[in-house]
Amino acid sequence: MKRTFEQIADRMHRSDPSAGFAIRFWDGTSVSYGNGSGVTLHIKSEKSAAAVLAKGFLGFGEEFTAGGVEVEGDLQELCRLALAIKFDGTSSPLLRKLRFLPVYLKTRDTENRAARNISRHYDLGNDFFTLYLDPSMTYSCAYFRSPHDSLEQAQQNKYEHICRKLMLKPGETLLDIGCGWGGMLIYAARKYRIKGVGNTLSTNQFEYSHGRIRELGLDHSISIALADYRKLTGQFDKIVSIGMFEHVGKEFIPVFMKTISRLLKPGGLGLLHTIGTDADSYGETWACRYIFPGGYIPKLSEIIDHMGNTGFSILDVENLRLHYARTLDLWAENFEKNIDRVRQMFDDTFVRMWKLYLHSASAGFKHGDNRVYQILFSNGLNNDLPWTREGVYRTA
Repeated sequence: MKRTFEQIADRMHRSDPSAGFAIRFWDGTSVSYGNGSGVTLHIKSEKSAAAVLAKGFLGFGEEFTAGGVEVEGDLQELCRLALAIKFDGTSSPLLRKLRFLPVYLKTRDTENRAARNISRHYDLGNDFFTLYLDPSMTYSCAYFRSPHDSLEQAQQNKYEHICRKLMLKPGETLLDIGCGWGGMLIYAARKYRIKGVGNTLSTNQFEYSHGRIRELGLDHSISIALADYRKLTGQFDKIVSIGMFEHVGKEFIPVFMKTISRLLKPGGLGLLHTIGTDADSYGETWACRYIFPGGYIPKLSEIIDHMGNTGFSILDVENLRLHYARTLDLWAENFEKNIDRVRQMFDDTFVRMWKLYLHSASAGFKHGDNRVYQILFSNGLNNDLPWTREGVYRTA
């Protein structure tokens, strides 16, 4: 097994000869490259080594969370090097698919299971999420008009960016599918004076957003439903969904699209903001098992095909990949600042799991296959739209 890890280290070195890293084995021996000061992977036992080799990143994530392997130094740098050599324990797409299958079957987002899947992540407690999110409690990719924007400013930028794409006007009705803690609806109601409805399956999000809306005196114009998206009724001028589509699941994508078609007025505009990928994906097994049960990252062409088959007209697609990497870095920075409080709320295992989630996700957007798309569409053709994007990208 040591020899296999040495070969992996050689591949990492060849992918970036300037990188400094090392692997320290359970018997005290080690291999190192460069100045060795970048990052060190410490494999504590042969059992942990076997798990990593057998299960790829799933095995690494499990052993890192349990303490069977440790990373000294820059965790994100190790993720970058692993992505550079496409380390996944095996190069076989079939084996990756078979590895993902049990996770998928246990967490698929049926109506009965969706609420449990959402609760496992989003009901960890608002006190926890306030430790690393911005004051608006926005849990999705921000939009940095400048690299120097604060996280709070960048999240407000994102809401403004979406409002402009949707061409919101006072008095219009807006549905936010998977509204989280209500940030988008609150922004649109305060600045654009829309009438809006949002939904969530998280009790914590529902209670927080409901209270926040009342506190701001917006309960006459926007409201939140604790309901599955499949149960929503009515018709709306505009629809948005931000960071929720990843929870729909592969088999329910047609249901999601038909639901939007039913809820969005003919010619109405919709915007889907979602993590995606350019190539085939069987899901990231560790994250789908331990972080986002029921999660599925769709291919861009898969999304577009389903939209087209539903009768939507695709108007614009924007990739915000590096914006999400920056968002995750700021979340990770906030997390690290509050790590002692997180440990008090949960335990060391949870701390390690969340560190790996935040840093590996950021590395995936910078160096891997992770993308985040904003897809603007209309429900059927709409000929009364601007011919350019000037209204979206104006500076004032």
